[in-house]
Amino acid sequence: MNQNLRDSMSELNERAGAAWSAALVRIHVSRGVGRMALLLVATFAVFAFLRPGIFLNSVNLTNIAIGTPEIGLLALAVMIAMLTGGIDLSVVAIANGTAITVSSLYTAIAEAQGSSAAESMTPLILLVGLAVGLVLGTVNGLLISIARITPILVTLGTMQLFNGLALVWTGGVTISGAPSALRTVGRTAVLGVPVLLVILLAAAALLAVLINRTPIGRKIQLEGANPVAARYSGISDRTTLMMTYVISGLLSSIAGLLFLSRNPSASADYGSSYVLLVIVIVVLGGTNPMGGFATVLGVVLATLTLQVVSSGFTALRLSAYEYAIAQGVILIGVMVLDQFSFRKPSRPVPVVTDPQPSSTAPDK
Repeated sequence: MNQNLRDSMSELNERAGAAWSAALVRIHVSRGVGRMALLLVATFAVFAFLRPGIFLNSVNLTNIAIGTPEIGLLALAVMIAMLTGGIDLSVVAIANGTAITVSSLYTAIAEAQGSSAAESMTPLILLVGLAVGLVLGTVNGLLISIARITPILVTLGTMQLFNGLALVWTGGVTISGAPSALRTVGRTAVLGVPVLLVILLAAAALLAVLINRTPIGRKIQLEGANPVAARYSGISDRTTLMMTYVISGLLSSIAGLLFLSRNPSASADYGSSYVLLVIVIVVLGGTNPMGGFATVLGVVLATLTLQVVSSGFTALRLSAYEYAIAQGVILIGVMVLDQFSFRKPSRPVPVVTDPQPSSTAPDK
């Protein structure tokens, strides 16, 4: 065997070893997603077996598909904040702020200039609603990245602030009115799949690409995994945290638009129980609460799973209190399972080595 051939074999072995190691890492990462997929199938099968006439009814399945997107978007907004080791408790308040802004603008224009004028200005009204999410997300980002206040305290305070402003604005009453385009989106299905669910899947896909395929996504992951290493790598934690909470605000504002598409009215206290629900979903979806790791697909599957459990409990005529107990049991069970998994000694990753050292190695 000549020297060139031995060098080629050595290089091939190194590449095979690297590919094998990368495959093992991918298998480990997908365990959380696989667990949620299994849990989703199991819960669906259980309720389909117990109450097939009610649970498998097309109306019930459609309600699951329509109710999932707004909660899923809020969960994704919390997930990206948790990826940096923080949290965003103000997502529901931002969504309500967006819905109230859009509904108020539409109603004011319709009363002043007629409904046709308000309909013609729908794109501008929606952009203003999205801008509200960006501005409120920026407020969170400034307080966390510049003022260096802990994310949970910042977003707890802004949640109260945004809710208070919404109450003052609306006077505590529900505002009715929304562009007809939004209502059409809420009622339309493509090949039997509600457009709202398509919007969630599209947003999830874009967020997955952002996190896994773009420089800002890598910076967000590294900031959560090891802030010191991120700083020594030249990554600006201020810019990274700012972008994180702006993206979270934008996702929350899209959820606010979905609120209106389902029901053309907005109020300051809509979805007040969603905050704890989306945190449960994010943790169930495999997100590390300490930051550094999250899977978008895991969060989407966790959202669907809890929607299936909620719908199944309704089919069984169980109460909302029992559903809350079930949420807690599922969350604690998954966390205990994770804790035992983390305590297990990790298996050494096999490394493929060349049995015959190359003659180019330096002599001792």
